[in-house]
Amino acid sequence: MSAFVTLIVPSATRRRVPVAPAVCLVSFAVFWAAQHAAHVSMIDLMVYRAEGATVRAGGDLYALRATAAHLPTTYPPFAALLFTPLTLLDTAPLRALATAANLVLLVVFVRLSLRLVGHARVDTVWWVAASAVWCEPVWTTLRYGQVNLLLAVLVLWDLSRRPVGGSDRWAGAGLGLAAAVKLTPALFPVFLLAAGVVARLGGRDGGPWLRHARGAAVAFAGATALTAAVLPYDSWRFWTDAVFRASRVGHPEETANQALRGVLARLLHTPDPGGLWTASAAVAAALGLAVAVAAELRGRRAWAVCACAVTALLVSPVSWTHHWVWCVPLVLLLWTRGRRASAVGVLLVFCSYVPWWVPHGTGRPELHQGGLELALSALYAAAGALFLALAWTASPRPRSPAVPRQAVTNE
Repeated sequence: MSAFVTLIVPSATRRRVPVAPAVCLVSFAVFWAAQHAAHVSMIDLMVYRAEGATVRAGGDLYALRATAAHLPTTYPPFAALLFTPLTLLDTAPLRALATAANLVLLVVFVRLSLRLVGHARVDTVWWVAASAVWCEPVWTTLRYGQVNLLLAVLVLWDLSRRPVGGSDRWAGAGLGLAAAVKLTPALFPVFLLAAGVVARLGGRDGGPWLRHARGAAVAFAGATALTAAVLPYDSWRFWTDAVFRASRVGHPEETANQALRGVLARLLHTPDPGGLWTASAAVAAALGLAVAVAAELRGRRAWAVCACAVTALLVSPVSWTHHWVWCVPLVLLLWTRGRRASAVGVLLVFCSYVPWWVPHGTGRPELHQGGLELALSALYAAAGALFLALAWTASPRPRSPAVPRQAVTNE
């Protein structure tokens, strides 16, 4: 971490005490100690390790039941290929390495989020990271040893870059790889495709967006094809069967599920919201993409990216609380755009650990929630819906047509 600090902090500031990085390191150290004191299992990391071991042993990836909780494999098989190196370490050093890697990824994620919203001060990265590690989605991501921060970094790296002129050979690579690991980020290439199509229908050059979407599709197809060549049986199992069975992930009514499907399951007191969820998800996807595309074409890339992320979380069959690490750029965007009250409200929601205030656990008590409990267990989804409304009102129509490249960089 000290080498990382040396690289980021400008030479002019090395002579004085680097207060912000020091505070961040102290916060991270206290966080690490708190995780250790809580005896966190990092259960998802152990599932990833078991998946890598199954690949190395030539086993049936989608018949796997890992850990004492008998958790199944839920990601595409490309993820399991990436997890094979995890088997080279024992569990204790693996947990330490995963925690350290996630803390570094958090710093990178905050840096990319600040770049997205147009804030360039280096010290701010450290202050925000020192605070963000304590919000519930980030805490839970590290507690479980999840890959959420890695996927968010891939997405933001791809969408927050500012190439100057000409084509960018890497455009779409981050999005495609993220979607090959976990399907939820696949909505971002759809958003780019929609932006390009709408731009062309409006008489503008939609080429940059279409090329970006095509790059993501190529990266996704390449990773998926490579996996099919190495793991043909597991690839067939996933793409013809497992991908359609959302119930494998967990009970939809669990309080940790902050997607629309989870909200409806708790509201209707049923483990299967069925057609109502399908219709609601379709409407939410259409409206959310419309907000994202409108913001993008009006030169509001930060609003567009965050709107697309929120839409993906809402319409996914399952969006556990730790998937909502996107609250970090949401808060930064609202704050830097003068929506201070909204930013504080969103911050309080995601730092309150509110989904865990309601009854949860064995016996599926979420199916019997009352009014206040239903409201508390839907706050993440409600915050996401309110953000989409703000994103729509925050994107005024442009005064004159702008070329697509400028639309991306005029934030």
